[in-house]
Amino acid sequence: MDFPFDSIVKILQRFYKDDVPSVTKVANEEKDPFLVLVGCILSLRTKDEVTEAAMDRLMRRACTPLGILALPVQELERIIYPVGFYRTKARTIQEISKTLLETYNGKVPDTMDQLLSFKGVGRKTANIVITEGFNKAGIAVDTHVHRISNRLGAVCTRNPHQTEDALRKTLPRKYWKIYNMLLVTHGKRTCAPLSPFCSRCPIYAHCKRVGVTRSR
Repeated sequence: MDFPFDSIVKILQRFYKDDVPSVTKVANEEKDPFLVLVGCILSLRTKDEVTEAAMDRLMRRACTPLGILALPVQELERIIYPVGFYRTKARTIQEISKTLLETYNGKVPDTMDQLLSFKGVGRKTANIVITEGFNKAGIAVDTHVHRISNRLGAVCTRNPHQTEDALRKTLPRKYWKIYNMLLVTHGKRTCAPLSPFCSRCPIYAHCKRVGVTRSR
């Protein structure tokens, strides 16, 4: 029996229709792959509300690779603080901006291999830039997507990379772009890592609850 992706996606779309991750908001409002890339980097190990505030401050000062490089790194650190690892991220964003200007004429590339060549960019970030920044097919897998996909019984994998490979084979292509957004929101609001809120879960009827030992 095929996994009910159609039902799950439709339910989550209705349930979280006004609740999207910070990077998706940037993509929808700015439609700029560079800002999506910067937003992804800032969002790593950082709460959405902190990322949103940092992006708002940053966009008031610099929205382009040239603008980022014009800022002293200490000032960039102050602007993005208190995102996690803000000092490292400030230097990463400046290094990426420098490479974009020197190698790509200031434009963010749209291929996985090119994006992965940047320091600080992994497969999840690259996939988000491809999907959110360029509106192309890709499956971004973070801890939420990996955990929930396995918990649902949609895949049986050991790490995010395996989950991405498995989803590319089973998840209908029409859902690739939105799957990350929906599961990240679901993971933050309902499907917590240790004790998920199964009592209020909108997709409980479709979930095999693999590995769930206690819930609320």
